Amino acid sequence: MKVILVDDERLALIGLRKSLEREVSGIEVAATYSDPTEVMTGVLIHRPDVVFLDIHMPEIDGLALGRQIQGAAPGVEIIFVTSYDQYAVRAFELYALDYIMKPVQQGRLHQTLLRVKEKLKLKRVNITRDIKLPLICCFNQIQFKLPGMDAQTVKWRTSKAQELFAYLLHHRNQIVYRSTLLELLWPDLEESKTLHQLYTAIYHVRQTLKAHHMDMITIQSGHLEAGYKLELGDAQVDTELWESEMRQWKVVDANTADAYEHVLSLYKGTYLGNYEYVWAEHERERLRYLWLYHMRQLSEFYEQQGMQRKAIEITECIQDMLPNEEESYFTLMKLYDSINEVHGVEEQYRLLTTRMQQDLDMPVSEHINEWYQSWKSDAHLIGK
Repeated sequence: MKVILVDDERLALIGLRKSLEREVSGIEVAATYSDPTEVMTGVLIHRPDVVFLDIHMPEIDGLALGRQIQGAAPGVEIIFVTSYDQYAVRAFELYALDYIMKPVQQGRLHQTLLRVKEKLKLKRVNITRDIKLPLICCFNQIQFKLPGMDAQTVKWRTSKAQELFAYLLHHRNQIVYRSTLLELLWPDLEESKTLHQLYTAIYHVRQTLKAHHMDMITIQSGHLEAGYKLELGDAQVDTELWESEMRQWKVVDANTADAYEHVLSLYKGTYLGNYEYVWAEHERERLRYLWLYHMRQLSEFYEQQGMQRKAIEITECIQDMLPNEEESYFTLMKLYDSINEVHGVEEQYRLLTTRMQQDLDMPVSEHINEWYQSWKSDAHLIGK
C-alpha cells in the first residue's frame, strides 16, 4: 500500500508516519508534505493508493485540495485528518473513504486501515454482490439471511454472547485480545473469575452459528487462546455491500437518479441500532453521514428538476429515519411553500417545535424561526 501524508504541522506528519509504519507491515510512505502546494505534483509522480490529508491548513483548504486530487487521479482514496468533526459531512462530499479525528488514536487508525485494505481488495478483485451467498444483516439488528430465504432474527443464548459476536464481527479479520473482551463484557470482575464465562460465550456463539447454518463463519483462537479472530468465509455483510454500491454512484442526474434512489433505499436503519453498544457509535455515525449526504443530494436534484413532490418524498424519508435532524423540517417547510401548500409549511413548523422544545428541550434555531415569521407575515399569504 503506497501512501502520501499531507499536514502543515511537521510533528503531526512524523507522528502519523510512525503510527502507520507501526500499524501496517508493507506500507510505503511515498512522500510527506507540509507545503500543500507541492502535493499535486507528488500525487502525479507517486500515484499513491491513499492520501492522508489534513483539512485545516493555512495555505489551502484541505477539502479543496482533495477535489483537485480526485480530479487529477480519480482512483486515489482520500482519508481526511481533522480536529473539527463538523467537517465530516463535507468530507463525504468528496467520497472520502474515511476521516480521522486528531489526535490520531492507534485503535481508530487501525480501523481505518482495515477499511482501506478492504477497499483496495475490492478494486483488485472487482467483487460484485452475489445473492447466492449467505448474508449477515447489521442494519438495526443482527439477522442471518441464507440464499433464497427470508432474513432470520438470531436467537442468542445470552446478551453477552450476542455482544461478543457483534464485537468480533465489527473487528472481523483481526485478532481481538482476550483481555479486551473481558474488559468489554465483564468490566467489574477480575480476569480469573471471567475466563470461564468467556470460553462459554465463545462456545455459545459457535453453536448459534451452527444452528442457523452460518458455520461458514469461523472464530479462530490465537496462540494460547490469547485472542480470537472472526472470519466470514463465504458470508457477506449488508452494510459493507451497501457502502460499496453507494460509492459507485458519483453523480445524480436523469440517467442515474432511479438507481441512486434504489441503493439509498437499501439503508434500512442504523448500524446495530437496536443495541446500546458504545463501541459501535463511530461506525453508526459514519454510515449515517454517508446516507444523509446522498439523500440530500437526491432531494436537491429533484428540486432543481422541478419535481418538488419527489423532493418532499425523499426529505420525508430523512425525517422518518432521523427525526432529530432539524434541517429536514426546514427543507420541507420551504418545499411546501414552493408549491403553495400553507398547511404543509405550518405542520412542519409545528412538528419541529414539538420535537425540539418538548422532546429535546431545545429551542428551534433562530434562522428557522426568522424564516417562518417572515413567511407568516408576508402579504402574499393573504390570498392563500
